[in-house]
Amino acid sequence: MKDNPYLPQLARIVTIKEEVGGSRPIKSFRMQLLNGHRFDFKCGQCAMISVLGKGESMISISSSPLERDYLQFSVLKMGRVTSALHEMEQGSIVGLRGPYGNGFPLEQWTGKNLIFIGGGIGLAPIWSVLQTALRQQNDYGQLSLFYGARTSSDLVFKDELRKLKDTLPVYLSIDVEEPGWTEFVGFVPQNVADKKPSPDNAIAITCGPPIMIKFVIKTIQELGFQDNQIYTTVENKMKCGIGKCGRCNIGPHYICKDGPVYSWAKLKTLPQEY
Repeated sequence: MKDNPYLPQLARIVTIKEEVGGSRPIKSFRMQLLNGHRFDFKCGQCAMISVLGKGESMISISSSPLERDYLQFSVLKMGRVTSALHEMEQGSIVGLRGPYGNGFPLEQWTGKNLIFIGGGIGLAPIWSVLQTALRQQNDYGQLSLFYGARTSSDLVFKDELRKLKDTLPVYLSIDVEEPGWTEFVGFVPQNVADKKPSPDNAIAITCGPPIMIKFVIKTIQELGFQDNQIYTTVENKMKCGIGKCGRCNIGPHYICKDGPVYSWAKLKTLPQEY
């Protein structure tokens, strides 16, 4: 049973932070394994969180693999399992299995300028990469972040973003103007087009709503980024996590094993059904 890939480990929720309220709430959960072991993973990988009596759901890991004290998941309330998770309290026990997926190839990006482009809850998976790059900043060139949401209330990691501005260029945006907002008003791709990040020695990492990703890629291609300089994640519904059930396949690819991270050069080769 020790090596059973379907058998979750037990974890305790040690902190809960409400990131976004309203009708589409987001909470960040920090967890620790009950056995005291580390949950080793790569940036961009996911884990299956299970809630007793409700089921399990695949969630991106938003903390850095270099973080030794906790494992963080930032979760949008949108279904039975995530709704149950949002009702849990500090000290509650959940199941964790994984990690799953391929992760971002940070080892290939040494010396590169990294441009992070996120929208809404899509900041969570690239937050793991950003935090890791910040801890190993001598390994990379310039780091910069573009991030937007529908309103300022929908931005996640607000406290962390304020502190981050002291360290690297952070370009925030909201979709429509609101009182007191002094930064960019418009969609994330428009903010990118306005700031014109250079493709020279750069990698662009983007995650968010599919329509945002589509226009971000179009925008940065117009700025001169090549297909192998662009990375994103594919969010298909995953069930087993180990490529057996076929729920997440795109042609011969199983997102839980071959993804969720793809370069645009690779993603373009997948069947048009996606």
